[in-house]
Amino acid sequence: MRLCISCRKTYDRENLLKITKDHKQGIMFHKGMGRSAYICKSKNCYTDSKIKKKLQKALKTVFDPDFFDIYEKEMQTIINYPIKGI
Repeated sequence: MRLCISCRKTYDRENLLKITKDHKQGIMFHKGMGRSAYICKSKNCYTDSKIKKKLQKALKTVFDPDFFDIYEKEMQTIINYPIKGI
């Protein structure tokens, strides 16, 4: 069980997008070891106007401008899968 950084609710890992800051490889989706943040598949959470600030705080980093283009593409693939157990 992990906590969504936007809505602060707990979900199974399969219902969340994992974003990890690896000290060697940088920011990764769904894999990696290091500081991680989780966002649930709820539209309110992944489109939250403050998500950029919340992610930067949770991962203790500053993102390049390209990151949120990649983030939006990743969320488009995720939203096609329904949340399980809700």
